[in-house]
Amino acid sequence: MPDGAVWGVVFGLGFVAIVEGLVLALAPSHLRAVLEMLERLDREARRAIGLTAVTIGVALIWIAHG
Repeated sequence: MPDGAVWGVVFGLGFVAIVEGLVLALAPSHLRAVLEMLERLDREARRAIGLTAVTIGVALIWIAHG
């Protein structure tokens, strides 16, 4: 069993792979529409969306770890 930090990284990557795989398996046409919409946004808007997603992810991990 890997130590805590390595296990956390492996767990996180595995979870991301599951979520992304589910999106591709369950809603491939919606994913295409979302990607096309993101393509139409300017760089700063995409950056803001990405930073918001990172902030929410960090907050959720922080809350989960107490």
